[in-house]
Amino acid sequence: MTHDSTHPQWLELETRVCVVTGAAGGIGRAIAETLALAGARLALLDRDEAGCNALSQTLRTRGAEALALACDIGDPASVNHALAKVEHRYGPADVLVNNAGLLRAGGIEDIGLDAWNAMLAVNLTGYMLCAQAFGRGMLARGSGSIVHIASVAAHHPQTWSGAYSPSKAAIAMLSRQIAAEWGPRGVRSNTVCPGMIRTPLSQAFYAQGDVEARRSAMTASRRIGRPDDIANVVAFLASGRAGYVNGAELAVDGGLECMLMDLVPRPGFEAPVRPS
Repeated sequence: MTHDSTHPQWLELETRVCVVTGAAGGIGRAIAETLALAGARLALLDRDEAGCNALSQTLRTRGAEALALACDIGDPASVNHALAKVEHRYGPADVLVNNAGLLRAGGIEDIGLDAWNAMLAVNLTGYMLCAQAFGRGMLARGSGSIVHIASVAAHHPQTWSGAYSPSKAAIAMLSRQIAAEWGPRGVRSNTVCPGMIRTPLSQAFYAQGDVEARRSAMTASRRIGRPDDIANVVAFLASGRAGYVNGAELAVDGGLECMLMDLVPRPGFEAPVRPS
């Protein structure tokens, strides 16, 4: 028997209950749209209630099942409230995509404890709270998939961004911890580390001067990523097609990380100039 890997149903996510946090944002929205295309039943969580409701309405007009819920993942009561709503509507979750994130400028020398804790509350503690809440049903059933969105900043310090890089590195370890503890009980946990992705929030940034050209030149693929570049990988990891992928950390960065040595001067090893 052959399968058409270009067909959404190849993922076998039809009717699966998929929870996406930070669903109103650029990457979160793309993840939700991709899972909806695959036939999943969606629970969309975000502090941006209006944005979440708008996305839910859009998905429903396309024939998808989508439930929008205002949720602050750093607040245990808010997470538990969302859990109750999801299970009342759909039953236990089959998939959790931990995507919500927070980024604030500021160096380690000057960041205050409140700002540090606020970022960790979303970027790390919130991931743990959602994994605990929605993972209970997976553990009881003996199956489930959790996909955490971290960043290439988990591997490389992103200066003047406060707790961002430490929090993203911690997400990767949290995911592996979950895989180690819950894998024997049927629940997989994997991490996706996006590189430079153009989203509505970053669009103005890329419109400045030669920022896009300079950044694109730093990737092996010579382009800035799109939200769907991340969403497609997330959908695969969420699905049974990735059934033997557990505790993995996958960089989706267009080859940014493998270009590091090209940033180092190496006289005599410059790329040859080829005729156009």
